[in-house]
Order: sequence, then structure tokens, then C-alpha cells
Amino acid sequence: MDKIIEQIEKLTVLELADLVKALEEKFGVSAAPVAVVAGASGAPTGATEAAPEQTSFNVILTSGGANKIAAIKAVREIVPTLGLKEAKDLVEAAPKPVLEGVNKATAEEAKAKLTAAGGTVELQ
Repeated sequence: MDKIIEQIEKLTVLELADLVKALEEKFGVSAAPVAVVAGASGAPTGATEAAPEQTSFNVILTSGGANKIAAIKAVREIVPTLGLKEAKDLVEAAPKPVLEGVNKATAEEAKAKLTAAGGTVELQ
């Protein structure tokens, strides 16, 4: 563990940013800090606050489309741990979540693959 820390200490800021991005993509997580917004206990002040940007997405297959075989193949590409039967069951039981709690890039990539296969996808 100490060796890893020593190696990280030697990295430049740009290299650290690349490392963080690679880890986020590899593990489907976000290193962005989570903001806690406390509700006001008095009268509204009239000022509107921007909602925090969503960092975690669920990819929901709402329909497998006309070409279910292509949708099944796309699901297996996105979730390689699923077997053929599990992927087929997921596509046929739509609407069903394909991925949960992933970053925006992963969610968009999965949506593109499923849409290209003829499926209908919703990001939440």
C-alpha cells in the first residue's frame, strides 16, 4: 500500500487527473464530492438554487425493439457477466434496469449500444 502511495505522490496534476478518470471509468464510480443540501426551516428567501448535476445514472431498457436478438447481444456486451438466458430474460421482461449507479459516460455508451440494436432506453 505504501508503494502505491509513493508512486501517486510522484505524479503530476495532469497525471493525477488522468488516473482519477481512468479509475472512474474502470469501476463505474464518480470521485466528485457529494453535496448535502440542508432545507431552510423558515420562509423561502426567493432565491433559486441550481440543482446539483446528476452524477449517477441508471440505464433502463424500456423495450427490446423488433430485433430482440440484437438487443440481447447489446445487453451481453454491456453486462458481460450475464449469460445468454439472463440477457434474454432481461430483454423480454422490459422495462428493466441494465446498469445501475454508473457515471454519465458509461450510461451514454450503454444507451447508444442499446439504441443501435433497436431497443428503447431511458436514463434515470
